Amino acid sequence: MARGSFSRRAFTASAAVAAFAPLVASVPAGAALAEKSAGKPGGDVRRITLYAEKLPGGQLGYGLEPGKATIPGPLIEMIEGETLEIEMVNNLDVAASLHVHGVDYDVASDGTRMNDGVVEPGGRRIFTWRTHAQGRRPGGTIEPGSAGYWHYHDHVVGTDHGTGGIRAGLYGPLIVRRKGDVLPDKQFTVVFNDMTINNSTSHEGPHFMAKIGERVEFIVITHGDFFHTFHIHGHRWADNRTGLLEGNQDPSRIIDTKITGPAESFGFQVIAGERVGPGMWMYHCHVQSHSDMGMAGVFMVTDENGNVPGHPMDMNQANGSAPEHSMDNMHH
Repeated sequence: MARGSFSRRAFTASAAVAAFAPLVASVPAGAALAEKSAGKPGGDVRRITLYAEKLPGGQLGYGLEPGKATIPGPLIEMIEGETLEIEMVNNLDVAASLHVHGVDYDVASDGTRMNDGVVEPGGRRIFTWRTHAQGRRPGGTIEPGSAGYWHYHDHVVGTDHGTGGIRAGLYGPLIVRRKGDVLPDKQFTVVFNDMTINNSTSHEGPHFMAKIGERVEFIVITHGDFFHTFHIHGHRWADNRTGLLEGNQDPSRIIDTKITGPAESFGFQVIAGERVGPGMWMYHCHVQSHSDMGMAGVFMVTDENGNVPGHPMDMNQANGSAPEHSMDNMHH
């Protein structure tokens, strides 16, 4: 399909395929709705290994095991007060690195050539990320904590700013939580990377699925040269750290669209289908030319039986295709 064309049949057909296949960037969080919350910081230093590897089509990715790199890379989560040591193993044939946003690190863990943070082909290096809780400085001002929706990426492939690595897929999400934060049932990462979503080509998604009533967390990241507007149909959130209102007097603005530029990241939680029911809910960049060129996907909210009633995606009706008019009720 030409990138400049918009086929309703192709768009909904690709969503139909997604209903019967593993969904990209979906991370079951294993948390009960509104009942499970982030616990105490571990105290001890946690350690993981992250592999930088080649993927088909000239793309690159990070993974937690050899041969299992993905775009975006794995979701990494921390609680304020924790320290994480990441041993990066470079299985590429070019130098690469690991640079993080939003947390504390020494210059040795900056992941840039300027600070000698390069991992040569076949090499490995430990990057240390630290987090802290909100506090008060000696002068009385408030020092922000580390909690937030952040991200990590390469900073050396292609240029000293990692332009080639990011464009090829070397990026991933990071969440830092406060103790007591509500945990989701499912998590989905959306990365606007130039004119793609998660490096997927025109109208290929990614598509996401949740059952009605599940608490769903979206992590949205932007890379590349363009500004975008993230919009999701049928759902809205509070424009604050978590996307959740913290009380009757919380002044946070309620939104369903947010402008995002290169290197920005944000996240939020919603209850799937709350007050709107099951359905095929589109998400997309609301810059019209961007969505027309393919920056769109589907958030499928099923009923308790895993169906989308009244839609060809109903498990009792679906045949891998959708009628031409099926996108007409999905307004931008």
